[in-house]
Amino acid sequence: MMSVNGQAKTHTDNSEKELEPEAAEEALENGPKESLPVIAAPSMWTRPQIKDFKEKIRQDADSVITVGRGEVVTVRVPTHEEGSYLFWEFATDNYDIGFGVYFEWTDSPNTAVSVHVSESSDDDEEEEENITCEEKAKKNSNKPLLDEIVPVYRRDCHEEVYAGSHQYPGRGVYLLKFDNSYSLWRSKSVYYRVYYTR
Repeated sequence: MMSVNGQAKTHTDNSEKELEPEAAEEALENGPKESLPVIAAPSMWTRPQIKDFKEKIRQDADSVITVGRGEVVTVRVPTHEEGSYLFWEFATDNYDIGFGVYFEWTDSPNTAVSVHVSESSDDDEEEEENITCEEKAKKNSNKPLLDEIVPVYRRDCHEEVYAGSHQYPGRGVYLLKFDNSYSLWRSKSVYYRVYYTR
């Protein structure tokens, strides 16, 4: 028994805890959150055969992209029904580039790899400065859930081939981000390859 402000209170250990006001409101509006599968850690490594890699990749024009100064290029790679792992390899000419991997939880019927260019990774945020909180919440509720697999860091991929793999957490689309937003003067040529295995 506890005393609060001079009045006796009984303390019971309740297994049901009250939700914070914001969490309770969200649960009422959106229902309880679904639990998503645990995401495995990625594997990443480098290898020194950069010249051979770039010569091989150069034969397929779609596998060489130019990331302009101040730009971010996103390569969208849907999961494949016959695959269970995604592999990636990339290198650049002469200079480093930012690289990261995200997973978008969406059930897209599109199985084609596609490339998207944006001015920076903050494009959406800049456009949203003049809209209300309610409009932002409504817009964000329509977006698929996004998980970070590999954070964006600058990689010295002009010295070695950077490679990695990740086990599919479920159906969705991998987003490979090549980030050159920090560069004021130089565009970068990126040689990349993505594929899946069982």
